[in-house]
Amino acid sequence: MSSTLTPEGVELGKFFKVSARQFEAGHIAPEMFSTAIDAEWHRLMETPEYAAFCTEHAGQAIGHSRAKGAGEISWISAYEEMFGPLPKIWFTDADGQVDERALAGYRESGVVVAEWDCSPILGDGGDLAPEQEKALVR
Repeated sequence: MSSTLTPEGVELGKFFKVSARQFEAGHIAPEMFSTAIDAEWHRLMETPEYAAFCTEHAGQAIGHSRAKGAGEISWISAYEEMFGPLPKIWFTDADGQVDERALAGYRESGVVVAEWDCSPILGDGGDLAPEQEKALVR
C-alpha cells in the first residue's frame, strides 16, 4: 500500500507511527496541524484500506477526534528522531499553498507553533461518523 501513497499519505503514515510512540510513552495526543495531511486523513478514512493503513503504520486502529488548540506542537522532536526534519508538506494547506513563514520559522528554530483542529485517538472510534468527516473537508 505504501508505494501508491501521495506525499500527504506518506506523512500521515509517519504521523501515525509517531502517534503510536507518543501514546505508548504516555504523552498527550499529537496535534494535527497540517491541513493538507489532515485532508488526506479524512479522505483515507472513507476507504476500505484505512484499517490496514492504521495497522501498517501504527500497529492498531487510529480514530479521529476533534481537539482544537494552538501553541507549540508537542511531537516534533519525536518525529525528527524517527524520520529527520519535517518536510514542507507539513506547512502546506489543502489547496497546495505553502506557509513559507511558518516553514522558515521551523527551519530556524526547530519549533512549530500552530493551530490544530484534531488529534488521533487509539481505537477505531472517533468524534464523527465517516460521512460527517467527509462533509467537513468539502
